[in-house]
Amino acid sequence: MPAARTEPPESEATVAPADGRLTPGGPGYRRMSLALFLAGVATFALLYSTQALLPLISDDLNAGASLASWTVSAATGALALCVLPLSALSERYGRRTLMTASLGVAVGLGLLVPFAPSIGVLIALRALQGAALAGLPASAMAFLAEEVRAKALVSAVGLFVAGNSIGGMSGRIMGGWIAQEWGWRAAVGTIGVISVLCAVLFRVLLPAPRHFAPGSPRPAALARTVVGHLSDPLLRRLYALGALFMTVFGAVYTVIGFRLSEAPFSLPQGVVGSVFVIYLVGTGTSAAAGRLVRGLGRRGALYLAAGTTAGGLLVTLVASLPLVLLGLVLITAGFFLGHAVASSAVSHTAQHGRAQASGIYQSMYYIGSSAGSALGATAFHGSGWPGTVALGLVAVFGALTVTFLGTRAAATAAS
Repeated sequence: MPAARTEPPESEATVAPADGRLTPGGPGYRRMSLALFLAGVATFALLYSTQALLPLISDDLNAGASLASWTVSAATGALALCVLPLSALSERYGRRTLMTASLGVAVGLGLLVPFAPSIGVLIALRALQGAALAGLPASAMAFLAEEVRAKALVSAVGLFVAGNSIGGMSGRIMGGWIAQEWGWRAAVGTIGVISVLCAVLFRVLLPAPRHFAPGSPRPAALARTVVGHLSDPLLRRLYALGALFMTVFGAVYTVIGFRLSEAPFSLPQGVVGSVFVIYLVGTGTSAAAGRLVRGLGRRGALYLAAGTTAGGLLVTLVASLPLVLLGLVLITAGFFLGHAVASSAVSHTAQHGRAQASGIYQSMYYIGSSAGSALGATAFHGSGWPGTVALGLVAVFGALTVTFLGTRAAATAAS
């Protein structure tokens, strides 16, 4: 992604900084990568643990569909609201400390969720869970930016995002099949237990930070840092990209179940839930993001991500199940590539207050998720699947426009 400032070429902008930072093949890098991969699995498995179970929750707790959907919205909304405050704490107490505490509280709440006696209590627990998880994404990005050599940063972030995709996929698929046999409480309980294991392994494996410098958690200092980040044209473009890519993804995966369960496909619920296995495509593209950036540059990778996503949206318009699935593969690949590139660029660009820089990105990302889900469902009920595709294409066009503006800014700065 370009910047309105003089930079070395993309292939040269990743020269390793000071000695002592982690690099692929070096000591501690594999442990760090596996630890953050497991944290990503736990985060998304917990965050979206109820999404595939909403009909069962609605029936069991005598709640309407819209009320039951708040078990997802409350978690993502609380995460978006709490990312910045918790990222400020990580500046004072350290990335690893905050990530450990956040994940510990979230998995503890996850073990309480199956015992919720009412929809109100369930929504409250889910909101607390989302708030707890808010301490992890931004701190993880800041940890990587501080501890990993610049040339390996995109790949390291890609592995963390790949963990997100695995968690999002496994939570939905596993939860759906378990719930079909034993109910939604057994499903979310199983996800909670697995997340406990991920949290323990994360804490054991993650290396101690060597390059963290404590900052001030005071509100005035936080406000100055946030204003500084929002004043940076490059960071503003990256924040917009995170929101726009996630708007597409949120809209598509909120509505696709409705489309596949209706004519002409009429698939059973278990099969519809299994469609989330396509998240594995995101795992691969996220992990490959570093290689793509080295080959195409950040701008080239972002153009590729947007083009792939747009192509996938258009393919899903055909009333053919194989083509709809192919379209979902392309949308998923494009989204995870765009997200991995943009989020790693945020960590690379911010020279101070990295947790806050990543926190703003995460807030915009989850705002995009909420907006995409709500607008995608509205478009579907008003105009069918073509309405949802049209919404997605508008968001992709926005991402292309933002990337083009960055390209022009970089050309102007170089002239």
